[in-house]
Amino acid sequence: MSVKTHDQPWSASPRLLAVCACAAAQAFARTLVPILALTSAQAAASGAGEPALATMTVTAQRVANLQPASSYAAPVTALRFDPRVDLQPRGLPEGQADVTVRGGLFEGTGFSVGAVALFDPQTGHYFAEVPLDTGMLSAPEILTGIDNALAGFNATVATVQYEIAPVRAGGDLALGAGTDDLRFMRLRAAATFDLTAGNDLAAAVAYASSRSDGSRPDGDHAFDRFSAQLQHRGDGHQSNLLYGYQDKFFGWPGAYTGFATLPETDHTRTHLVLASHRRALGAGGWWEVAGSYRELDDDYDFDRRTRESGVPGAFDHKTRNHGLSLRGLVPGAVVDWRFAVHAVADELVRSTDLTEGNFSERSYGKLSLVPEKTWPLDGGRTLKLRGGLSADLSSRDNNSVLPMAGLVLSQVTGHVIDTLTLEYAATSQVPGYTALKSRPAGLFGGNADLGREHAKTLVLKLARDGGSWFGAATLFYREDRDLVDWTFRSGAPFARQANPVDIDVTGVEVEVAKRWSDLEIIGGYTYLHKDEDYGAAQVDASFYALNYARQRLTVAISYQPFEWLDVRLDNAYRHQRGNPLRTTGADAYQASLSLGWRTPVAGMQVNLVVDNLTDNDFQAFPGTPAPRRQTSLNAAYAW
Repeated sequence: MSVKTHDQPWSASPRLLAVCACAAAQAFARTLVPILALTSAQAAASGAGEPALATMTVTAQRVANLQPASSYAAPVTALRFDPRVDLQPRGLPEGQADVTVRGGLFEGTGFSVGAVALFDPQTGHYFAEVPLDTGMLSAPEILTGIDNALAGFNATVATVQYEIAPVRAGGDLALGAGTDDLRFMRLRAAATFDLTAGNDLAAAVAYASSRSDGSRPDGDHAFDRFSAQLQHRGDGHQSNLLYGYQDKFFGWPGAYTGFATLPETDHTRTHLVLASHRRALGAGGWWEVAGSYRELDDDYDFDRRTRESGVPGAFDHKTRNHGLSLRGLVPGAVVDWRFAVHAVADELVRSTDLTEGNFSERSYGKLSLVPEKTWPLDGGRTLKLRGGLSADLSSRDNNSVLPMAGLVLSQVTGHVIDTLTLEYAATSQVPGYTALKSRPAGLFGGNADLGREHAKTLVLKLARDGGSWFGAATLFYREDRDLVDWTFRSGAPFARQANPVDIDVTGVEVEVAKRWSDLEIIGGYTYLHKDEDYGAAQVDASFYALNYARQRLTVAISYQPFEWLDVRLDNAYRHQRGNPLRTTGADAYQASLSLGWRTPVAGMQVNLVVDNLTDNDFQAFPGTPAPRRQTSLNAAYAW
């Protein structure tokens, strides 16, 4: 195994770097945006008006059920049956879930809210810890290829993008109960206030709570989430201030170790503060600047019968990170300019077990600039070319300048839009502190010599959009280099270590959707093949990189047979690659069903939800027991 050195191309301290990077981003907004905007003068002179708000992509849900049977809904809930996402839960997904896309690892998928990139420096297992009410966010959009290379941060494969939703006056209250002594509730209230002409102020607060003994012994949970949003809207601009806090305890046998005899628990407390300002430019352009602060306090115990605190083996950690981001689109007379800037600093505040490695704080920077040009062609066709560079910077790792390029050929025939997309994107990321600072031996063996990970992705996609129906087929090939994976020998599963691996991934994705007046069906199919090379490392098994579905099929059905009844069914079938630690079969069918009854009382609905309808025992992680069938009934009232 080759040893990588941690060069420090920046000589300043991480905190000073963060301050400088934030100042640089602000200067970018004040200078580069107006400079690029000068190129749009011709377009503005031609009569292009300024919209009230910047154009924003509206993302439709790709799943039928947005309410789980086991708890209140979290932002990750909408990803459970998404055709492009393979969600790997430990117990209930709202407790902990790894989010993988296109055969990547959990740390290869990033999260962002508006312009802010969210991540956890300790481990990618906590990337999905977004402590905000789902009503404050849009449906998730999955960014891949050039979109991820442009807007993503420290994510080689994909970014789950949420936009900040507009505040609407009113509120709702939901109360529910279910099997395994489940009790949960969610309360949201919002108000809007008119200010001067064309301006208003809005505020929203939300609280959610959930308790359950769990569908398996030692599978209990206790969740509490509070979030608040303050929003100012005006002609061509919008500002948001959000705060979220979540206290989340859950237990699950073999959650992270894969050994069901260990009753593990994980208790996290997450704070998030996010502020953003978005402004429209002429001809459909826009820019958005945002800042964030995130803090996560983690108390993990691999055996709740011998819980300890503050000593080695207690697995207590606390991290914090803060950053400033800027993104936008500046239309020009010759080309349009898309850009994104991220400046982030993190710190491992304290840890009982992450005590190895070379550093406990790190600063990051990312700058991306992608010009694009669109030409009208004959026969209702258009051609768009885009290409550019992103620079990934770190105070502790080697830096990378990475290219991206692509073309989109589209044709409009009546109400049908056909598109052909060909693109190439190179991305990189650096590993978290659990990989770098864990002791080299044991279940979570670290490796201080790990360096920057790289990926190169080539994509060919064909799509047809007919309004009420949609179909797309995507072929992709990705080269992962120095990908961080936890490996072991099948004869010694207790001795795992973070090691670099080179993997070539080939995949096919197919998406179809059809909507009638009372019925909607959304389907997806994914095929994956991996060729792996662990070099000189003496391993023959992988806990993460080779834990993937060779084939996965999803079908979401939403049906309204009567005005007062909604029937929703999510389905997923998978054929998993074999793993020496998995004690169940490689094939699995999973389903989630809900029935919604709109009562005669205006604004009130009663919902029956069933997860794991077939009581399937498939282990998302090798050796980790699956949750059993869960059923809940809730009543919701909206005003």
